[in-house]
Amino acid sequence: MRVGFGYDIHKFRSNNEGYLRLGGVEIIEAPQLEGHSDGDSLIHAVIDALLGAAGAGDIGEIFSPNDPSLKGIDSRELLLRVERLLQSRNLEVINLDMTIIAEKPRLSGYIKSMRESIAGVMNLSTTAVNIKATTNEGMGLIGNGEAIAAMAVVLIED
Repeated sequence: MRVGFGYDIHKFRSNNEGYLRLGGVEIIEAPQLEGHSDGDSLIHAVIDALLGAAGAGDIGEIFSPNDPSLKGIDSRELLLRVERLLQSRNLEVINLDMTIIAEKPRLSGYIKSMRESIAGVMNLSTTAVNIKATTNEGMGLIGNGEAIAAMAVVLIED
């Protein structure tokens, strides 16, 4: 058994363009997060947790922010690539547990769709994927509604 942990944070785009994508789900009530890809901080945290558990580095090593082919890419595609890497190493995901930290937008209505999205990409049962949301109690960039952070922990078996 191996355990991996991931963390990611992104600011909202200052020009309020685009829409938020989090956990592979589009949320039109908030602008897009900054990032080389689509800025999906939840999936990025999952990717780092998976890569950590596999001993395969981190998201920046595998998917360079300097790679123009990754500009604006859907993070679900990056997650799929990491899933294939795990398969090639005969590593099986047992479960994922994630926490989103955001003051806005309210996420409770999207959690189920996010679980289904991530489980679908990784070919897992939704019972193996858990997502929680909390606030930062008004403190810092997250508390001011300027950013969203996410944490993920994964258990894999070799």
